[in-house]
Amino acid sequence: MSLVAPEPAEVAERRRIGVLGGTFDPPHLGHMWLATLAADAIGLDRVLFMPAAQPPHKGGQLVTRATDRLLMTRLAITGDPAFELSAIEMERPGPSYTIDSVDELERAHPDAKLFLIMAADSLEQIDTWREPDRLLERIEWVVGPRPRTALPDRSALEDRFGAAASRIHLLEGPSLDVSSSEIRHRVAAGKAIRYLVASGVEELIVERRLYHRG
Repeated sequence: MSLVAPEPAEVAERRRIGVLGGTFDPPHLGHMWLATLAADAIGLDRVLFMPAAQPPHKGGQLVTRATDRLLMTRLAITGDPAFELSAIEMERPGPSYTIDSVDELERAHPDAKLFLIMAADSLEQIDTWREPDRLLERIEWVVGPRPRTALPDRSALEDRFGAAASRIHLLEGPSLDVSSSEIRHRVAAGKAIRYLVASGVEELIVERRLYHRG
């Protein structure tokens, strides 16, 4: 009779899920590429695209109605099995604060490890977010490059966040020089946006005359 204790069953590795929030007005190929870059760099199983119902950083700016932005986001990610739409901020009243969304996502995905994906310009503005330090305690950040916004060096992150800076992952790779505001301006001016957005998004913009003047 063997007296050797059996090896414990191997613990299944937790799923790794990225969360990319934003206004998505409209979603464009830069968003898709940032999600892809993050997934490739840190081995994400899935990326949730989370449109904000009431973006707190937009102030008095006009934002396309939530239902149109939600549908555009759904159309943008169609065809990529690694991408999924999350409507939790659309379903919650009041401003869409990321810290509140993380609470909900952790309850919805208790067996997953979550990563918050953002571009360098969002990190640059992080102190305007609600409770950024608590947010970093709750979820690791994955920060991608952005044209005209340099990624911070490690010493700057450590000065601001201390030991928690190790929870911020900086991505290397190309960035796409495209923005939602530029696309809106091009549509208003009657200029082409093909290949800046997914074909389904372009078709919806034309069909519903989004961003047109008058």
